[in-house]
Amino acid sequence: MTSRTASKPKPAVKPRPAAKPKPAAKPKPAAKPKVLATLPAAMTGRASPAKAALGDAPVFAYIASLPEPQRSIATRVDALAARTLPALQRSVKWGMAWYGVGDGWCFSCGGFAGHVKLTFGRGTSLTPVPPVTPIGMGKDSRGVDLASVGDLDERQVAAWMTQATALPGFGKR
Repeated sequence: MTSRTASKPKPAVKPRPAAKPKPAAKPKPAAKPKVLATLPAAMTGRASPAKAALGDAPVFAYIASLPEPQRSIATRVDALAARTLPALQRSVKWGMAWYGVGDGWCFSCGGFAGHVKLTFGRGTSLTPVPPVTPIGMGKDSRGVDLASVGDLDERQVAAWMTQATALPGFGKR
């Protein structure tokens, strides 16, 4: 009897083809500030996740990151502050732009869903007292909510800015 379990010849192994070279990577363009089409969900009731940093550049980057119309409103508030207050200092703190002259911060400007909130830290000492009492900003804070550039009463806001810088600031720089 013959055995049917005779070994079968193994097929020859084919060599793998050489890998194709990858094309050279394209250089990345210079980073531009990311402009949002809409505010992140976190900004609908709170300030943005912008990182804290002192100086003009972080504030300008924060403003540039806001969607319209908040960007236009914040740009106008920033320009008004620069025209009104000599020796203006800027910072991003707590997800908003902060402004001060002298020993501390006087007011903030932050983009939220549907509006920009302009808040004066010692707002109850201003004449007339700004109409909005912001949540979580302290019992003396008062401000205005600006839904459009047309809502900005530059004469009144400039008067509040001047008054606010004459008061002791809050928070050390």
